[in-house]
Amino acid sequence: MAGHGGRGRSEGRGRSGGRPTLEEVAARAGVGRGTVSRVINGSPRVSDATRAAVEAAVAELGYVPNTAARALAANRTDAIALVVPEPETRFFAEPYFSDMLRGVGAELSDTEMQLLLIFAGSDRERRRLAQYLAAHRVDGVLLVSVHADDPLPDLLAQLEIPAVISGPRSAGETLTSVDSDNYGGARSAVEHLLSRGRRRIAHITGRLDVYGAQCRVDGYREALRDAGYGTGELLIESGDFTEEGGRRAMSALLAAHPDLDAVFAGSDVMASGARQVLRDAGRRIPDDVALVGYDDSAIARHMDPPLTSVRQPIVEMGRAMIDLLLAEIADRRPAPVRSVERRHAVLPTELVTRASS
Repeated sequence: MAGHGGRGRSEGRGRSGGRPTLEEVAARAGVGRGTVSRVINGSPRVSDATRAAVEAAVAELGYVPNTAARALAANRTDAIALVVPEPETRFFAEPYFSDMLRGVGAELSDTEMQLLLIFAGSDRERRRLAQYLAAHRVDGVLLVSVHADDPLPDLLAQLEIPAVISGPRSAGETLTSVDSDNYGGARSAVEHLLSRGRRRIAHITGRLDVYGAQCRVDGYREALRDAGYGTGELLIESGDFTEEGGRRAMSALLAAHPDLDAVFAGSDVMASGARQVLRDAGRRIPDDVALVGYDDSAIARHMDPPLTSVRQPIVEMGRAMIDLLLAEIADRRPAPVRSVERRHAVLPTELVTRASS
Protein backbone atom coordinates (compact mmCIF):
# COMPACT_ATOMS: atom_id res chain seq x y z
CA MET A 1 0.00 0.00 0.00
CA ALA A 2 1.16 3.52 -0.75
CA GLY A 3 2.49 5.60 2.11
CA HIS A 4 4.12 8.93 2.86
CA GLY A 5 6.61 8.16 5.60
CA GLY A 6 3.85 7.60 8.16
CA ARG A 7 6.12 6.09 10.81
CA GLY A 8 7.72 9.42 11.52
CA ARG A 9 4.37 11.20 11.82
CA SER A 10 2.60 11.56 15.11
CA GLU A 11 -0.82 9.98 15.27
CA GLY A 12 -3.61 12.15 13.89
CA ARG A 13 -1.27 14.52 12.05
CA GLY A 14 -1.22 15.08 8.29
CA ARG A 15 1.73 15.90 6.03
CA SER A 16 1.36 19.60 6.79
CA GLY A 17 1.17 18.93 10.54
CA GLY A 18 -2.59 19.43 10.58
CA ARG A 19 -5.44 16.97 10.61
CA PRO A 20 -5.01 14.10 8.10
CA THR A 21 -6.97 14.58 4.86
CA LEU A 22 -9.11 12.27 2.78
CA GLU A 23 -6.37 12.32 0.11
CA GLU A 24 -3.78 11.04 2.58
CA VAL A 25 -6.07 8.20 3.62
CA ALA A 26 -6.62 7.33 -0.06
CA ALA A 27 -2.87 7.40 -0.77
CA ARG A 28 -2.07 5.27 2.27
CA ALA A 29 -4.73 2.71 1.29
CA GLY A 30 -3.77 2.79 -2.40
CA VAL A 31 -7.29 3.70 -3.53
CA GLY A 32 -9.16 6.73 -4.86
CA ARG A 33 -10.90 9.45 -2.84
CA GLY A 34 -14.32 8.17 -3.95
CA THR A 35 -13.56 4.71 -2.58
CA VAL A 36 -12.57 6.14 0.80
CA SER A 37 -15.80 8.16 0.80
CA ARG A 38 -17.85 5.02 0.11
CA VAL A 39 -16.20 3.18 2.99
CA ILE A 40 -16.78 6.11 5.35
CA ASN A 41 -20.43 6.32 4.26
CA GLY A 42 -20.94 2.58 4.79
CA SER A 43 -21.52 1.68 1.14
CA PRO A 44 -21.72 -2.08 0.43
CA ARG A 45 -20.20 -1.48 -3.03
CA VAL A 46 -16.68 -2.00 -1.69
CA SER A 47 -14.80 -5.30 -1.45
CA ASP A 48 -13.84 -6.64 1.97
CA ALA A 49 -10.14 -6.28 1.14
CA THR A 50 -10.55 -2.65 0.06
CA ARG A 51 -12.66 -1.82 3.11
CA ALA A 52 -10.01 -3.35 5.38
CA ALA A 53 -7.24 -1.36 3.65
CA VAL A 54 -9.16 1.91 4.04
CA GLU A 55 -10.05 1.21 7.66
CA ALA A 56 -6.40 0.38 8.40
CA ALA A 57 -5.29 3.65 6.79
CA VAL A 58 -7.89 5.58 8.79
CA ALA A 59 -6.63 3.99 12.01
CA GLU A 60 -2.95 4.54 11.15
CA LEU A 61 -3.39 8.21 10.33
CA GLY A 62 -5.98 8.95 12.99
CA TYR A 63 -8.25 10.37 10.31
CA VAL A 64 -11.54 11.86 11.49
CA PRO A 65 -13.98 13.16 8.82
CA ASN A 66 -14.70 16.78 9.58
CA THR A 67 -17.79 18.92 9.14
CA ALA A 68 -19.48 16.56 6.71
CA ALA A 69 -18.99 13.52 8.92
CA ARG A 70 -21.95 11.55 10.12
CA ALA A 71 -20.89 12.40 13.67
CA LEU A 72 -21.78 16.01 12.87
CA ALA A 73 -24.95 15.11 11.03
CA ALA A 74 -26.71 18.17 12.40
CA ASN A 75 -24.74 20.22 9.90
CA ARG A 76 -25.94 18.09 6.99
CA THR A 77 -29.12 17.80 5.00
CA ASP A 78 -28.32 14.34 3.55
CA ALA A 79 -29.61 15.66 0.21
CA ILE A 80 -27.95 16.20 -3.16
CA ALA A 81 -29.44 18.29 -5.94
CA LEU A 82 -29.18 17.25 -9.59
CA VAL A 83 -29.63 20.57 -11.38
CA VAL A 84 -30.54 20.64 -15.07
CA PRO A 85 -30.37 24.18 -16.53
CA GLU A 86 -32.64 23.18 -19.41
CA PRO A 87 -36.41 23.11 -20.02
CA GLU A 88 -38.17 19.98 -18.75
CA THR A 89 -39.21 19.10 -22.31
CA ARG A 90 -35.58 18.65 -23.35
CA PHE A 91 -34.80 16.56 -20.28
CA PHE A 92 -37.51 14.03 -21.09
CA ALA A 93 -36.83 14.06 -24.85
CA GLU A 94 -33.12 13.26 -24.78
CA PRO A 95 -31.77 9.88 -23.60
CA TYR A 96 -28.58 11.54 -22.32
CA PHE A 97 -30.40 12.93 -19.30
CA SER A 98 -32.23 9.74 -18.36
CA ASP A 99 -28.99 7.73 -18.60
CA MET A 100 -27.18 10.29 -16.44
CA LEU A 101 -29.98 10.14 -13.88
CA ARG A 102 -29.80 6.34 -13.89
CA GLY A 103 -26.08 6.38 -13.09
CA VAL A 104 -26.48 8.98 -10.36
CA GLY A 105 -29.38 7.12 -8.77
CA ALA A 106 -27.57 3.77 -8.87
CA GLU A 107 -24.51 5.17 -7.11
CA LEU A 108 -26.57 7.02 -4.50
CA SER A 109 -28.66 3.95 -3.70
CA ASP A 110 -25.90 2.68 -1.41
CA THR A 111 -25.92 5.84 0.71
CA GLU A 112 -28.37 7.65 2.98
CA MET A 113 -28.47 10.62 0.59
CA GLN A 114 -31.69 11.80 -1.02
CA LEU A 115 -31.62 13.03 -4.63
CA LEU A 116 -33.52 16.15 -5.66
CA LEU A 117 -34.12 16.79 -9.38
CA ILE A 118 -34.29 20.52 -10.07
CA PHE A 119 -34.93 22.19 -13.43
CA ALA A 120 -33.52 25.67 -14.01
CA GLY A 121 -34.29 26.39 -17.65
CA SER A 122 -35.86 29.82 -17.16
CA ASP A 123 -34.73 33.01 -15.42
CA ARG A 124 -37.49 32.59 -12.84
CA GLU A 125 -36.40 29.03 -12.06
CA ARG A 126 -32.77 30.13 -11.74
CA ARG A 127 -33.65 32.89 -9.28
CA ARG A 128 -35.68 30.46 -7.20
CA LEU A 129 -32.81 27.95 -7.29
CA ALA A 130 -30.31 30.60 -6.19
CA GLN A 131 -32.44 31.35 -3.13
CA TYR A 132 -32.78 27.63 -2.37
CA LEU A 133 -29.04 27.01 -2.60
CA ALA A 134 -28.21 30.13 -0.56
CA ALA A 135 -30.21 28.59 2.31
CA HIS A 136 -27.82 25.57 2.19
CA ARG A 137 -30.63 23.06 1.92
CA VAL A 138 -28.43 20.52 0.12
CA ASP A 139 -24.98 19.11 0.88
CA GLY A 140 -23.84 19.19 -2.73
CA VAL A 141 -24.89 19.82 -6.32
CA LEU A 142 -24.52 17.96 -9.59
CA LEU A 143 -24.80 20.25 -12.62
CA VAL A 144 -25.74 18.63 -15.93
CA SER A 145 -25.65 20.31 -19.38
CA VAL A 146 -23.80 23.48 -18.44
CA HIS A 147 -23.37 26.28 -20.98
CA ALA A 148 -20.39 28.62 -21.07
CA ASP A 149 -22.33 31.63 -19.77
CA ASP A 150 -24.22 29.77 -17.05
CA PRO A 151 -23.95 31.69 -13.74
CA LEU A 152 -24.81 28.68 -11.59
CA PRO A 153 -21.25 27.25 -11.27
CA ASP A 154 -19.92 30.59 -10.03
CA LEU A 155 -22.83 30.88 -7.59
CA LEU A 156 -21.98 27.46 -6.15
CA ALA A 157 -18.35 28.50 -5.72
CA GLN A 158 -19.40 31.70 -3.93
CA LEU A 159 -21.68 29.74 -1.60
CA GLU A 160 -18.91 27.17 -0.99
CA ILE A 161 -21.26 24.32 -1.87
CA PRO A 162 -19.49 21.16 -3.10
CA ALA A 163 -20.30 20.72 -6.78
CA VAL A 164 -19.46 18.53 -9.75
CA ILE A 165 -20.44 19.31 -13.33
CA SER A 166 -20.93 17.00 -16.30
CA GLY A 167 -18.45 18.46 -18.74
CA PRO A 168 -16.26 21.52 -18.09
CA ARG A 169 -17.33 24.95 -19.33
CA SER A 170 -13.87 25.49 -20.81
CA ALA A 171 -10.34 24.13 -20.77
CA GLY A 172 -9.73 26.24 -17.66
CA GLU A 173 -12.65 24.87 -15.63
CA THR A 174 -12.29 25.50 -11.88
CA LEU A 175 -15.04 23.16 -10.66
CA THR A 176 -14.63 19.40 -10.41
CA SER A 177 -15.97 17.84 -13.63
CA VAL A 178 -16.70 14.51 -15.30
CA ASP A 179 -16.75 14.23 -19.07
CA SER A 180 -16.24 11.79 -21.91
CA ASP A 181 -13.49 12.06 -24.52
CA ASN A 182 -15.44 14.25 -26.94
CA TYR A 183 -12.42 15.04 -29.10
CA GLY A 184 -11.38 11.40 -29.43
CA GLY A 185 -14.94 10.26 -30.05
CA ALA A 186 -15.39 12.71 -32.91
CA ARG A 187 -12.04 11.74 -34.43
CA SER A 188 -12.99 8.06 -34.38
CA ALA A 189 -16.29 8.83 -36.15
CA VAL A 190 -14.62 10.78 -38.96
CA GLU A 191 -11.75 8.31 -39.33
CA HIS A 192 -14.33 5.53 -39.66
CA LEU A 193 -16.12 7.42 -42.45
CA LEU A 194 -12.83 8.09 -44.23
CA SER A 195 -11.95 4.39 -44.01
CA ARG A 196 -15.22 3.62 -45.79
CA GLY A 197 -14.21 5.81 -48.70
CA ARG A 198 -16.27 8.88 -47.80
CA ARG A 199 -14.65 12.16 -48.81
CA ARG A 200 -17.32 14.89 -48.46
CA ILE A 201 -18.00 14.53 -44.74
CA ALA A 202 -20.27 17.10 -43.08
CA HIS A 203 -20.64 17.79 -39.38
CA ILE A 204 -23.78 18.91 -37.55
CA THR A 205 -22.58 20.46 -34.30
CA GLY A 206 -24.30 20.73 -30.96
CA ARG A 207 -24.69 24.10 -29.27
CA LEU A 208 -21.25 25.67 -29.44
CA ASP A 209 -21.61 27.34 -26.04
CA VAL A 210 -21.20 23.80 -24.70
CA TYR A 211 -17.52 22.93 -24.40
CA GLY A 212 -18.08 19.28 -25.31
CA ALA A 213 -19.62 20.33 -28.63
CA GLN A 214 -16.57 22.50 -29.34
CA CYS A 215 -14.30 19.53 -28.64
CA ARG A 216 -16.27 17.39 -31.11
CA VAL A 217 -15.79 20.05 -33.77
CA ASP A 218 -12.06 20.03 -33.03
CA GLY A 219 -11.96 16.24 -33.39
CA TYR A 220 -13.80 16.47 -36.72
CA ARG A 221 -11.45 19.18 -38.01
CA GLU A 222 -8.26 17.42 -36.94
CA ALA A 223 -9.27 14.06 -38.39
CA LEU A 224 -9.90 15.63 -41.80
CA ARG A 225 -6.77 17.78 -41.58
CA ASP A 226 -4.63 14.74 -40.77
CA ALA A 227 -6.17 12.99 -43.77
CA GLY A 228 -4.99 15.83 -46.04
CA TYR A 229 -8.13 17.94 -46.27
CA GLY A 230 -7.86 21.73 -45.88
CA THR A 231 -10.13 23.92 -43.78
CA GLY A 232 -11.88 25.09 -46.95
CA GLU A 233 -13.28 21.60 -47.40
CA LEU A 234 -14.93 21.43 -43.97
CA LEU A 235 -18.72 21.21 -44.15
CA ILE A 236 -20.00 22.42 -40.77
CA GLU A 237 -23.51 23.46 -39.76
CA SER A 238 -24.60 24.39 -36.25
CA GLY A 239 -27.34 22.43 -34.51
CA ASP A 240 -28.65 22.55 -30.97
CA PHE A 241 -28.80 18.87 -29.89
CA THR A 242 -32.52 18.68 -30.83
CA GLU A 243 -34.23 16.71 -33.59
CA GLU A 244 -35.53 19.89 -35.18
CA GLY A 245 -32.03 21.35 -35.04
CA GLY A 246 -30.76 18.29 -36.88
CA ARG A 247 -33.40 18.75 -39.57
CA ARG A 248 -32.57 22.43 -40.06
CA ALA A 249 -28.83 21.81 -40.22
CA MET A 250 -29.21 18.90 -42.65
CA SER A 251 -31.42 20.96 -44.95
CA ALA A 252 -28.85 23.76 -44.98
CA LEU A 253 -26.00 21.34 -45.68
CA LEU A 254 -27.79 19.67 -48.58
CA ALA A 255 -28.63 23.03 -50.11
CA ALA A 256 -25.03 24.25 -49.87
CA HIS A 257 -23.25 20.94 -50.53
CA PRO A 258 -25.47 18.58 -52.54
CA ASP A 259 -22.46 16.35 -53.23
CA LEU A 260 -21.83 15.45 -49.58
CA ASP A 261 -21.52 11.70 -48.99
CA ALA A 262 -21.39 11.45 -45.19
CA VAL A 263 -22.69 13.23 -42.10
CA PHE A 264 -21.36 13.11 -38.56
CA ALA A 265 -24.02 14.45 -36.19
CA GLY A 266 -23.07 15.60 -32.70
CA SER A 267 -25.90 13.59 -31.13
CA ASP A 268 -28.19 10.69 -32.03
CA VAL A 269 -31.18 12.98 -31.66
CA MET A 270 -29.80 15.35 -34.31
CA ALA A 271 -28.87 12.36 -36.50
CA SER A 272 -32.52 11.28 -36.35
CA GLY A 273 -33.60 14.67 -37.65
CA ALA A 274 -30.93 14.57 -40.35
CA ARG A 275 -32.07 11.14 -41.48
CA GLN A 276 -35.60 12.42 -42.11
CA VAL A 277 -34.30 15.22 -44.35
CA LEU A 278 -32.01 12.87 -46.26
CA ARG A 279 -34.86 10.44 -46.91
CA ASP A 280 -37.21 13.22 -48.00
CA ALA A 281 -34.48 14.31 -50.45
CA GLY A 282 -34.26 10.80 -51.88
CA ARG A 283 -30.82 10.08 -50.42
CA ARG A 284 -30.31 6.45 -49.41
CA ILE A 285 -28.52 5.65 -46.16
CA PRO A 286 -25.76 4.49 -46.33
CA ASP A 287 -25.57 4.01 -50.12
CA ASP A 288 -25.66 7.73 -50.97
CA VAL A 289 -24.91 9.29 -47.61
CA ALA A 290 -23.37 7.55 -44.59
CA LEU A 291 -24.63 8.75 -41.21
CA VAL A 292 -22.96 8.65 -37.78
CA GLY A 293 -24.38 9.93 -34.50
CA TYR A 294 -23.12 10.46 -30.96
CA ASP A 295 -24.26 8.98 -27.60
CA ASP A 296 -25.16 5.43 -28.70
CA SER A 297 -28.61 5.88 -27.20
CA ALA A 298 -31.69 3.72 -27.74
CA ILE A 299 -32.46 5.99 -30.71
CA ALA A 300 -29.35 4.68 -32.48
CA ARG A 301 -30.35 1.05 -32.05
CA HIS A 302 -33.93 1.57 -33.17
CA MET A 303 -33.32 3.76 -36.22
CA ASP A 304 -33.79 2.37 -39.73
CA PRO A 305 -31.11 1.58 -40.67
CA PRO A 306 -29.53 1.19 -37.21
CA LEU A 307 -27.23 4.13 -36.53
CA THR A 308 -23.46 3.97 -36.15
CA SER A 309 -22.76 6.07 -33.08
CA VAL A 310 -20.04 7.11 -30.66
CA ARG A 311 -20.81 5.62 -27.28
CA GLN A 312 -20.07 7.82 -24.33
CA PRO A 313 -20.48 6.00 -21.00
CA ILE A 314 -23.22 8.26 -19.64
CA VAL A 315 -24.34 5.95 -16.83
CA GLU A 316 -20.73 5.57 -15.71
CA MET A 317 -20.31 9.34 -15.89
CA GLY A 318 -23.23 9.74 -13.50
CA ARG A 319 -21.65 7.26 -11.11
CA ALA A 320 -18.31 9.05 -11.29
CA MET A 321 -19.95 12.40 -10.56
CA ILE A 322 -21.48 11.01 -7.36
CA ASP A 323 -18.16 9.48 -6.29
CA LEU A 324 -16.37 12.80 -6.67
CA LEU A 325 -19.17 14.78 -5.01
CA LEU A 326 -19.38 12.45 -2.00
CA ALA A 327 -15.62 12.75 -1.59
CA GLU A 328 -15.89 16.55 -1.51
CA ILE A 329 -18.78 16.46 0.94
CA ALA A 330 -17.01 13.99 3.23
CA ASP A 331 -13.89 16.13 3.33
CA ARG A 332 -15.39 19.59 3.24
CA ARG A 333 -12.80 22.29 3.85
CA PRO A 334 -12.48 26.02 3.10
CA ALA A 335 -12.99 26.77 -0.60
CA PRO A 336 -9.45 28.17 -1.22
CA VAL A 337 -8.02 24.80 -0.16
CA ARG A 338 -10.53 22.74 -2.14
CA SER A 339 -10.07 24.78 -5.31
CA VAL A 340 -6.45 23.66 -5.62
CA GLU A 341 -7.57 20.04 -5.69
CA ARG A 342 -10.26 20.16 -8.40
CA ARG A 343 -10.40 17.03 -10.49
CA HIS A 344 -11.38 16.54 -14.11
CA ALA A 345 -12.26 12.94 -14.92
CA VAL A 346 -12.44 12.05 -18.64
CA LEU A 347 -13.98 8.68 -19.54
CA PRO A 348 -13.18 6.92 -22.84
CA THR A 349 -15.59 6.73 -25.78
CA GLU A 350 -16.16 3.89 -28.23
CA LEU A 351 -17.41 3.83 -31.82
CA VAL A 352 -20.27 1.35 -32.25
CA THR A 353 -20.56 0.47 -35.95
CA ARG A 354 -23.97 -0.29 -37.45
CA ALA A 355 -25.64 -0.32 -40.88
CA SER A 356 -25.95 3.47 -41.34
CA SER A 357 -22.27 3.79 -42.29
